Amino acid sequence: MSTDTLVPQDAKHQPLTDADKLAQDAATAAQVRALTNHPDVVALRVEKVRTQIDVVIWLGILLGLAFTMVNVQSFAAAGAAAWSLGWVVGWLLDPMVSLVLVAVLRAEQVTARYQVETGVWARRTKWFGFLATYVMNTWKSWTHFDVAGVVLHSVPPVLVFLAAETAPVLRDMLTEAVMAAAGTAFTGQPAADAPAAEPAPAQDSVGEKPAPVARTPRRPARKPAAKPARKLRGDYLADARAAWAPGIKITPSWVRSVCPEISRGTSKNVADDLIAETARPAVAPVPAHQPVTVDQEEAA
Repeated sequence: MSTDTLVPQDAKHQPLTDADKLAQDAATAAQVRALTNHPDVVALRVEKVRTQIDVVIWLGILLGLAFTMVNVQSFAAAGAAAWSLGWVVGWLLDPMVSLVLVAVLRAEQVTARYQVETGVWARRTKWFGFLATYVMNTWKSWTHFDVAGVVLHSVPPVLVFLAAETAPVLRDMLTEAVMAAAGTAFTGQPAADAPAAEPAPAQDSVGEKPAPVARTPRRPARKPAAKPARKLRGDYLADARAAWAPGIKITPSWVRSVCPEISRGTSKNVADDLIAETARPAVAPVPAHQPVTVDQEEAA
């Protein structure tokens, strides 16, 4: 018997209603939204944008440094004849500075990816290199006070400097975008309380509601560090009592040396309390062989 005979004729090619089409569109949109917000997909898109930004910024920096090369060579040659020793050596000054700048910028490109500070010396080297390039590039224009020359030769070095300072910030923000999508700090491991969003299954039959899509939780806000408990007068007294030994003169200054965080007024009160404690006469113990009388028992 053919299976076609078991299916009613009116159920073979039943058209979908508008509600059924909207339900299918909603299920498809839920899958697309879940995959679009997935941390791995966001990280892949950020990496593409990061590559584009790096290429454009590096192209602008290299073109700006190449533009300044001629003026720096002219400054270094100082009117030497063409192809003379001084004229040839003058071409080495700009590449020498530019190579150091490129090395620092390349290191910042890697460290900014993982939000690691390069330190103060890297910043000083970079600023000195840009300042030296700017001075050598605009020296002749400033000596002759050529406003057009100053503006023309100031734009490339200043633009290169701004690009070099902005690039690490942009890379840092891109890394923050990946961290925000993952919902946790960048540690290389997924967070235990931040499960990845799974795509919703496709709708099997008409009328069945799509499964809810798990959303990636936002990164929890950092809790402020707990403040240390405030020490009371009794705590300071206990510290001073533990540090005191017979022969030590109890004074407010000595209390402050034992407890550096104590105030002057409290140190005087603690010193007075400790002096009162140490001035009390110690009770002599009763020998074991001496019999205890009734009066001694009452006194005790």
